[in-house]
Amino acid sequence: MGWTKAIAAADLPADARQVVSLDGQKVLLLNHEGTIHAVANSCPHMKLPMKKGKIVDGALVCPFHRSAFDLCSGTPQSWTPFPPGVGKVMGMIKSETPLPVFATKVEDGEIWVEVGAAA
Repeated sequence: MGWTKAIAAADLPADARQVVSLDGQKVLLLNHEGTIHAVANSCPHMKLPMKKGKIVDGALVCPFHRSAFDLCSGTPQSWTPFPPGVGKVMGMIKSETPLPVFATKVEDGEIWVEVGAAA
């Protein structure tokens, strides 16, 4: 698919996040520590939205079952640790799966996302 213009860089100030629809996919844009990240806006565990997830040690944490995914690679750092006891069983619903991440660039004041190439 290639590069798709998402939003103006001015619309994503430091520590902001915004969900955009690009080529039929919901993509979460995050401006974290001066770096623009783009990830799928649904947790690969149960497809729940990631927009309200916290960022801890460079990982986006699912607000529902607390799976944590590296912001740069999407690699799971933990898989459904919540709720205690039940989380392990919940994790068996689906095997560990990376969170799709997309390359980004800023050109001429616009944020571009390479939607067809999830890492």
